[in-house]
Amino acid sequence: MAAHRLPVFVEPFLARRGGPGGTGPPRNDLSAEAVTTSIAIASGLGGSSAYTWLKVPVTENPDDMARVMETSTLPAVLLGGDIGDDQDAAYEKWRGALRLPTVRGLVVGRALLYPPDGDVAGAVDTAAGLL
Repeated sequence: MAAHRLPVFVEPFLARRGGPGGTGPPRNDLSAEAVTTSIAIASGLGGSSAYTWLKVPVTENPDDMARVMETSTLPAVLLGGDIGDDQDAAYEKWRGALRLPTVRGLVVGRALLYPPDGDVAGAVDTAAGLL
């Protein structure tokens, strides 16, 4: 993609099987260690990182995001993921992560289309206000 000067968005995740003996369905690991590892792997893909952006989840503990994002100099956008019932907590996680130097925006479709309180316009306004 870099050779053609086309941007690419890479969404790195480490997934682990859950359940007894690791036989359950795979689940994305959002621990700081797993997200850091997945970012490091994704940042090294291809012959050049030009035009490469990362789509990254906010870690389980938002205080870990600064350390996680230090893993790469690539520009990144945040994923919304499953924000659960506490959308205000999700907004605060996004707000903190958006202050980091390489984080450039949000890609949070589901979180805005189906907010827990049903107020799509309010969710979109809040997310836009974070930028």
